[in-house]
Amino acid sequence: MTKKIVRVNMSAKTVNFEDVKEELRLFGGRGFIAKILNDEVDPKCDPLGPENKLIISTGLLAGTPAPTSGRISIGGKSPLTGTIKEANAGGMAGNMLARMGIKAIIVEGVPVEDKWYILKISREGAELLPGDKYVGMNNYDLAAALQKEFGDKIGILSIGGAGERGYKNSTVQITDTSGRPCRAAARGGVGAIMGSKRIKAIVLDPAGAALETEYADREKFTAAARGYIQGVKSNPLSGQALPALGTAVLVNVVNALGALPTRNFTSGQFEYAEDISGENLAKLQGERGGKTDHICQPGCPIGCSNVYVDENGNYITSGLEYETIVLNGSNCGISSLDTLARIDRLCDDFGLDTIETGATIGVCMEAGKISFGDGHGALALIQEMIDGTEFGRILGQGATYTGRALGVKRIPSVKGQSLAAYDPRALKGTGVTYATSPMGADHTAGNSIADTSVDHHKKEGQVELSTNLQVGMATFDSLGMCIFSGFCTVDPVNIGHLVDMMAARYGGEWSAEKLFGLGVQTLALEKRFNEKAGFTSRDNLLPEFMYREPLPPYNLVFDLSEEELARAIPF
Repeated sequence: MTKKIVRVNMSAKTVNFEDVKEELRLFGGRGFIAKILNDEVDPKCDPLGPENKLIISTGLLAGTPAPTSGRISIGGKSPLTGTIKEANAGGMAGNMLARMGIKAIIVEGVPVEDKWYILKISREGAELLPGDKYVGMNNYDLAAALQKEFGDKIGILSIGGAGERGYKNSTVQITDTSGRPCRAAARGGVGAIMGSKRIKAIVLDPAGAALETEYADREKFTAAARGYIQGVKSNPLSGQALPALGTAVLVNVVNALGALPTRNFTSGQFEYAEDISGENLAKLQGERGGKTDHICQPGCPIGCSNVYVDENGNYITSGLEYETIVLNGSNCGISSLDTLARIDRLCDDFGLDTIETGATIGVCMEAGKISFGDGHGALALIQEMIDGTEFGRILGQGATYTGRALGVKRIPSVKGQSLAAYDPRALKGTGVTYATSPMGADHTAGNSIADTSVDHHKKEGQVELSTNLQVGMATFDSLGMCIFSGFCTVDPVNIGHLVDMMAARYGGEWSAEKLFGLGVQTLALEKRFNEKAGFTSRDNLLPEFMYREPLPPYNLVFDLSEEELARAIPF
């Protein structure tokens, strides 16, 4: 199957299929986004203007039996950070695009008139359809309406009201295996980019499309994929902990480490951590008839997602993850999983990044708008964003903008993006990643929580660890594989399986160095884009308060200097 790129020009209202140039053959996912942005987008452009592009890309192993290889990357120049951005998600989109032989979608330009569109892609072709009748719908109602019109076997990428209004904290939501829009390409405001193009949704209809991925050596690929799947299943984290308790398994682990963000990052431990833990979530959902080993995409041997139901067994949300639980939970002093599930549902429906939302609510609590622990008040603030009140529109621009508007000094963000759910004073390798990643404070760029080679409370070895993790994560994001499947690469045998898969898929000589060279190449391109956009090493610093305020209970500060941070990702 010859891969194609769908290029959509919203100024001219044209949709064309392009052959993938040879120079782009080994760029996928996050790496493809970095390449196109460097080649085609002015780094100084207005993120919501006609020069920016919305880029949606499958990974290099999309359409193959490689486990978790159906993830999708969505990016552009971020309206939240002003940097390059890639947001990564599961769901059905990556698999469906691969089935139709589509490597990527590039959307450029903006319409002259204020009309909205649906981009529909099927095996027969692609077209722009009128979308005005869907404007104002949030993601759950929108998905139901689109499924009624186009059939219940479609995949959907969509924006809710947040993306329509250009909120810098807006997501692109992707339907999962149950057809629910509960998987989020969340960080960096990619929903606002899609909204600026006046695309309300992308409908994927792969009916009749055959999965005919070309291989240099199909038998070798199949053998390597089977070996890697066994490696994933044998790993204690990806094979046991995550299927049993989901990503919330980390709550008690990070709390014990003293790195659990609590009450706007003023403490590293939460006295009610057990109430919001993976153990309690599994117990609660077991009693109610929920599900804790849910898969968000085909071909996943892990099943770390969940289906969360209320006390009457009614569906609330799917994928109540660690980051959502902690940023909206302990970070805001909230200990009710039911409240957190409702926050997650509202955010998915309206199209808000739950990480940025939790950090924003925490900043509001510090400013005294509502009290820490006020779950009803937190829900009310999200409702203000949905209603579009004057303050709601401020909240929709994220924690940094909101904190400055309220005069708050302690704002947990880097490059305008809020920190994820690990306090870097007690998890210093992740702190290095927060500071130096081209993406801003993004845990998926290189999280050190699972590493046992360093003392997380001490700075020694953290720059080197973060660099290796950032390379690894950029590689997995380019392959289109879930980073959780990468836990098994602590065993060199499983790295060998990855190398063999790439050789068997694309041909030629492959080694571990060449494989992880994909990540090095991606990071180098991302750094180049940011430098041209005007970012310098002075932007690679954590919030000032983290250098001087000791974090209870271990009274740690972030003590890596600017010079030490400058040694990270030296590509």
